[in-house]
Amino acid sequence: MKRIFLLMSTCFLVTVAFAQKPAYVLYNAKGKKVSYDKMIKILGEKDIVLFGEFHNNPISHWMQLEVTTALKQNRDMVLGAEMFEQDNQDPLNLYVQGKIKAKALDSLARLWKNYPTDYAPLVNFAKDNNLDFAATNVPRKYAALVAKGGFEALDTISAKEKSWIAPLPIAYDPELPGYKKMLEMMGGHSGANLPKAQAIKDATMAYFILQHYKQGSLFMHYNGSYHSDNYEGILWHLKNKRPELKYGTITTVSQKDVNSLLAENVGRADYIICVPENMTTTY
Repeated sequence: MKRIFLLMSTCFLVTVAFAQKPAYVLYNAKGKKVSYDKMIKILGEKDIVLFGEFHNNPISHWMQLEVTTALKQNRDMVLGAEMFEQDNQDPLNLYVQGKIKAKALDSLARLWKNYPTDYAPLVNFAKDNNLDFAATNVPRKYAALVAKGGFEALDTISAKEKSWIAPLPIAYDPELPGYKKMLEMMGGHSGANLPKAQAIKDATMAYFILQHYKQGSLFMHYNGSYHSDNYEGILWHLKNKRPELKYGTITTVSQKDVNSLLAENVGRADYIICVPENMTTTY
């Protein structure tokens, strides 16, 4: 009788498990389902992890906080993000160090509109755990200069302004698939400088990641998935400068059916968070 009860209980639990509707499914680079705990174990052995998000996806943001919290249990960490431009590093430091309040940070720094819901939890995690938080991105206006006039446009800015950008000249490979795809989407020559504007962001983020990286710690960087998908973008620059470091990547993809990974999404990153395409957004 006891065995029958156990069997019935097991069948019930299995039925309930399969009846659940997942908010995401986690895959490895080969498109195989992988456990969260295994991902955390492997990422915990890295030096730098790039977490590619959809900027308005709540699962991306929740997972960023969850993964960061889990990794912090066993590693010293430094955090950094695309969402903070390098000329805003000082007010970000003041907030994380507890020297100014959130209202002052909002006044002194250019915060994204979804900062309160999506990025404040990460910054507050750094604040609560005495972690450095790096503002890694190039100020937007300099990327706009490159989009209009190419890298040459940066020759006209001051030394102070150049300190917020990766050292010139910027390494750039126009044959990288991501940059080529961007150019193709813009119809060729009319957008010839747009991949360069993307490259100035990638190069600058990589540069300030390495500037803030601490030997023996784990640097967790949050960025739009396009900046690190397919092991390009930021990672290309990181590997050019510090090939000996151990890197990990996570990305976010959206599918109608999350139960198997589409071929186009296989290999985008070491770990792929697949979310339903009808997932609600934060803006």
